[in-house]
Amino acid sequence: MPEATASPPRDTDHRIDLVVRDADVRTLDAERPRASAFAARDGRVVAVGTDWDIERLVGPGTRVVDAGGRMVLPGLVDVHTHLGPGGQAAAWELTLPPASGVTEILGAVRDLTRTLGPGEWVVGGTVVGPVFQAVGSTAVLAALDEVAEGRPVMLRDDSLHNRWVNSRALEILGVGDSTPDPPGGRYVRDAAGRAVGLLLGAPATDAELAARRAVADPRGRDLRSARTAVQILNSVGVTATQDAATMGAWLDVLTELDRAGELSAWVVASMPAREFVESGPVGTELFDSAPLRRSPHVRPDFVQAVLNGFTGESLFTDEELALLLEAAVERGLHVKLHATADGTVRQALDAVRLMRERHGAGPVFHLAHPESVHPDDVPRFRELDVVADASPVLWFPNPMNGVFGQVGDRSMERVWPLRELHEAGTSIAAGSDWPVGAALPDPWLSIETMVTRRSPDPLFPGSLAPEQAVDLATALAAHTVDAAEAMGLSHETGRIRPGLSADFIVLDRPLFDIPVQEVHATQVLQTWFAGRQVYTTGAARAAS
Repeated sequence: MPEATASPPRDTDHRIDLVVRDADVRTLDAERPRASAFAARDGRVVAVGTDWDIERLVGPGTRVVDAGGRMVLPGLVDVHTHLGPGGQAAAWELTLPPASGVTEILGAVRDLTRTLGPGEWVVGGTVVGPVFQAVGSTAVLAALDEVAEGRPVMLRDDSLHNRWVNSRALEILGVGDSTPDPPGGRYVRDAAGRAVGLLLGAPATDAELAARRAVADPRGRDLRSARTAVQILNSVGVTATQDAATMGAWLDVLTELDRAGELSAWVVASMPAREFVESGPVGTELFDSAPLRRSPHVRPDFVQAVLNGFTGESLFTDEELALLLEAAVERGLHVKLHATADGTVRQALDAVRLMRERHGAGPVFHLAHPESVHPDDVPRFRELDVVADASPVLWFPNPMNGVFGQVGDRSMERVWPLRELHEAGTSIAAGSDWPVGAALPDPWLSIETMVTRRSPDPLFPGSLAPEQAVDLATALAAHTVDAAEAMGLSHETGRIRPGLSADFIVLDRPLFDIPVQEVHATQVLQTWFAGRQVYTTGAARAAS
């Protein structure tokens, strides 16, 4: 075994806070991919090597973690989450499984209603696209009214741009059958002109604001939501994430937690160019506030724009998109573009090409959700140094595939062309898109299915574009070192290496020594962030 990556600290600098030993350490560091021990001081790794190398650094005040031969990895990195909605959903709201149909949703609303006080809102989601489209009738509206027992209801769809509400909510919003559609949105009506409770676009924000006004302590609620979101990420091994649409209010909540020492993850923020779900400043007004909303672990470094959801038509003209990218680049910001269809993927790549011609290689560009990429555009990702933001986790048969098409359709033959992108030299950074793409983040399911393109759930047999599978090492890198680099955190996290933050996890199984079909069942026993333990399973506590 090679010698330790870093020299032992000098006698004048001998204090070591933490040592991890007897571990199968997969560092994700090309200079030293494996080790059995490492040491940390002041939240940073100072040495990596063998047990013998590191044992000499143990002092009277050193905490020693004996991993018992278990696999240790860097903390995982999720390149695409929505922390506010995710934390709210987990701490306060109705969470609907992806396969929920109308009957299941009505039953869930009824059950939650019975736990609420008079006048409290039923808020939750997500309602998948096909179900959302099917509920647009007065009969379904009446059924929702019945189970709500007079309380207002607001359920989000899977794009987060639309809402399904009941009659009481429409009443609070002042919406009736004759209410004119507002700019930037629509109230869905049936053939007789009656409002059916579906709010598209701008009215969704009005519903969110109405529900928020009913909350007695919104700031306290937001702080608890953010704490909950990060705790959930820590429980599955994630210690760094990129929030994919961060309004100013959430930036303030996250920096408040960080400055109080309560934030146990790196958070890179993506500031929306246009209104996104919640109200508040967007565009250049929000971008210009970024320096004031920065803290040690919160980095408002990206601009976000949605080119399209699950349709091919772009929400930006080419000129509008170029102006947005210029506005970001001139402020030293990077850009995350949501582009699902091959047409908007091409539009985004064309806009990036223009930026590269004008500004060179400095700015970072992500294309989020590139499920559909024309073969001619695959090599352009590498040529233009564009990151493929692989989210949500939908590259295997599952209930959400109906959004894109049915397994077996020709349109699905190249869906999520991860192997083509990888072989072309593209950087792939994985994300959960939680809570939009999943009720809870599950990186281990993501890693396994990148390799198998199959669901571990027997209810969804078959494979989805199996030719696009990648190997386990590539999938793991997409959830660690490659994602960290894509987010601008390569000098902070993503690897176990001297100088980087002591962010790591202890697993219950050796990923490279088990059938890949078992990876989804992986349990995180311990999660550490900046040298402090932030999550422990019950099993790990019992064994310690």
